[in-house]
Amino acid sequence: MSLVDADLAIRAAQAGAEVVRSHHGTAVAQFAKSGWDFATTADIEAEQAILGVLRSARPDDVVLAEESGRSGSVGDGRVWLVDPLCGTLNFAVHTTLVSVNVALRVGTEVGVAAAVDPFAQEVFWTDGTAARVRCGGVDKQLTPSAASKLVDVNLDPPYPNERVFRAARLLADERFVERFRPRVVSTTLALAWVAAGRRAAYVTDGELRDSVHFAAGIALCAAAGCVVTGIDGQPWHSGRGGLVAAADTGTHAELLAFIAAQRDSA
Repeated sequence: MSLVDADLAIRAAQAGAEVVRSHHGTAVAQFAKSGWDFATTADIEAEQAILGVLRSARPDDVVLAEESGRSGSVGDGRVWLVDPLCGTLNFAVHTTLVSVNVALRVGTEVGVAAAVDPFAQEVFWTDGTAARVRCGGVDKQLTPSAASKLVDVNLDPPYPNERVFRAARLLADERFVERFRPRVVSTTLALAWVAAGRRAAYVTDGELRDSVHFAAGIALCAAAGCVVTGIDGQPWHSGRGGLVAAADTGTHAELLAFIAAQRDSA
């Protein structure tokens, strides 16, 4: 992985973000998937734009994309993880809390990533060694901070650990509300905010291995120096799964304690 890969991730994510912006405020067509999930014209066209950039530069790489699935060869262990519009329901009701995510896994490591906010026109990116945000052509290093005490909690399914942990129960814990200021956001843009010091932490359930939704945000947090584990404190891709991404060790430890309290009472 290199700056060349990082630049490709940025260009691909920006291409998708341009498409998303172009559809904002329009009556986009919706296409049912499973359960409550659906895609829109913006998802599909943004993904096509992203794949066009990736395929032009790296035609043999594997791509795992939200709408079109897996494509490409399996030659050298390079897999691009693409979420063309994270926050589809938000976008469909003309809410601008969305993200366009592109990440690269080489072997077992996701290092290179870009997450673009199409409306703030911020590009959060990492080459695997440092994390930065680009705005107006200027890059600034991302610096995590827990000072805000804002913790975003993802309430979207699936809930593979619901017997021992449920995000909604965390929001109902009076001690949690006394210590932190909870927020509910349905887009992994919140992970970029943790890396940038705009949130103290982010918590979600789910199986996140090779997740096109979460790969870019996790890579950003890791490169920025956040503490990133699963909900049981184990590596996020093992154990029970789920995710706790915190700005510092103290915040991380407190959140794990709140989660463990649910498990102990189950």
